[in-house]
Amino acid sequence: MRTVVGMLVALIALCLVGPAAASGLARATGAPLPVIVRTAPGQTGAAEQAVRDLGGHVGQRIDIIDGFSATVPAGGLATLQAQPAVTEVTPNARVRLMDSGTGYDPSSDPASLYNTTVITGAQSYWDKGFTGSGVDVALIDSGVSPVEGLTTPGKVLNGPDLSFDSQAANLQYLDGYGHGTHMAGIIAGRDSAAQPGQYRDDKTDFIGMAPDARIVNVKVADNQGATDVSQVIAAIDWVVQHRSDSGLNIRVLNLSFGTDSTQSYTLDPLAYAAEVAWKAGIVVVASVGNDGTGTGTVADPAIDPYVLAVGAADTRNTTSTSDDQPAAFSSWGNGTRNPDVLAPGVHIAGLRVPGSVIDQQWGATATVATRFFRGSGSSQAAAVVSGAAALAVQQHPTWTPDQIKQLFMGTALNLKAPAKPVNEGRGEINLNHALGTGVGTFVQKFTNSTGSGSLEQARGSLHVTSAAGVTLTGEQDIMGAAFNAASIAALEAAGQSWSAGTWNGQSWSGQSWSGQSWSGQSWSGQSWSGQSWSGQSWSGQSWSGQSWSGQSWSGQSWSGQSWSGQSWSNDDWS
Repeated sequence: MRTVVGMLVALIALCLVGPAAASGLARATGAPLPVIVRTAPGQTGAAEQAVRDLGGHVGQRIDIIDGFSATVPAGGLATLQAQPAVTEVTPNARVRLMDSGTGYDPSSDPASLYNTTVITGAQSYWDKGFTGSGVDVALIDSGVSPVEGLTTPGKVLNGPDLSFDSQAANLQYLDGYGHGTHMAGIIAGRDSAAQPGQYRDDKTDFIGMAPDARIVNVKVADNQGATDVSQVIAAIDWVVQHRSDSGLNIRVLNLSFGTDSTQSYTLDPLAYAAEVAWKAGIVVVASVGNDGTGTGTVADPAIDPYVLAVGAADTRNTTSTSDDQPAAFSSWGNGTRNPDVLAPGVHIAGLRVPGSVIDQQWGATATVATRFFRGSGSSQAAAVVSGAAALAVQQHPTWTPDQIKQLFMGTALNLKAPAKPVNEGRGEINLNHALGTGVGTFVQKFTNSTGSGSLEQARGSLHVTSAAGVTLTGEQDIMGAAFNAASIAALEAAGQSWSAGTWNGQSWSGQSWSGQSWSGQSWSGQSWSGQSWSGQSWSGQSWSGQSWSGQSWSGQSWSGQSWSGQSWSNDDWS
């Protein structure tokens, strides 16, 4: 017993007089400077204490060089360097990823994400501390792949994979098509080296609209970009059911797709699902489509007047908003349902997925400095607004989706629109104005959707009648450099990438999709809340293991004919 007591006393004494003991240094003055401190072997604790005594802050240990990062008042650098425990103090400079080729400068590219955040006013929100922190944005799309800009710990959380890829371990959650990753980066991308509090002045790192928001990845489209309306509805249902689960705060839902359904939103099942999400407290952002050179009809589910319908603005290759106008390809509406707002959506330089379908098809002309990819469409515009919504929700956490929508519409910048038969929307989002604007009690009052219509009609014309293969590509974002009717017609005539008789006939259009099944327990019960959606499969672990670094996303599985097809929303990737 004496021996044990003696050892405890000795240990306590060691703790009191060891490296954590005060060094007796006086606090220094001056601006805090980032440094790397290298120490003598075994003296890291003493060096860290010296930093603290000087009024500095200790950062991350770097054991490989017997050192650590820190910030130290400028007046204390010489004193710190003179300490016996310290061998070297050097400036901690930012490391810039090296691009092979052009030496891309985002600040000089009007369509970079840096300038998109300038044009929209997102940087004004950042300056006030609103960066999307604490807000989850659900992204129903083609998945998200672990490219730089989306690999910061906690940046992406996997929800369910409802796509046809879900049974293949090397494809699950990942973005073989390339669309979802592009959207995720616009909404909330942030390079690992980007420093919180310094986003405005960072012209080196990739930073999206809401850099501290989190993406909840709900994959519905497979590596060909193919999905069905039924899968999207199931995905929206999951988002609604799990929006407030422990650890989740889904307040924004991005839907960068649509169909050309002609049935009324009051009947349409897809519009109904989006409306249910809206009324559950989620700001649903839906792209209006790219039929501006055709009928101009707003796509489904943006046809529902409750949701926030977004069209694309053309910034005309400048960073000034004075010459912005609605993009020629962006759908303008039919007088009954028009876009609510516009956002930059032409040649946006977002994150690239090497070897994905769109990368293989359009990489030769769309790639920017190896990491980025240009895309145009109301898809990109919707992603911009989803990021903006995350900023506004952080600023006003108690506001309803109706109030967020009113904020954006009421502060939008009027644009000089080209001649169109009907409204081009309230204008381009203007976060500089929105930041200081209040919205009183505001409640939208439209006829509610029942969802009792035909699921087959919700698909619109986008399926192959003989085989009933359905592809959710009603938005028909344009591929190629030319925004013209011919390019759109070619897309609309393109064959679809999958077919299955089970997606046709009464099984999808009868009573199973109408009546009580849409309003009862199937929307509010246990069907989406069991263990299959709440365990490790969507709690973040899947983003940290071999699935991010092995052959599943970097090898041959990303190349070859299996990744080609016309089936997703087909943005202009030029």
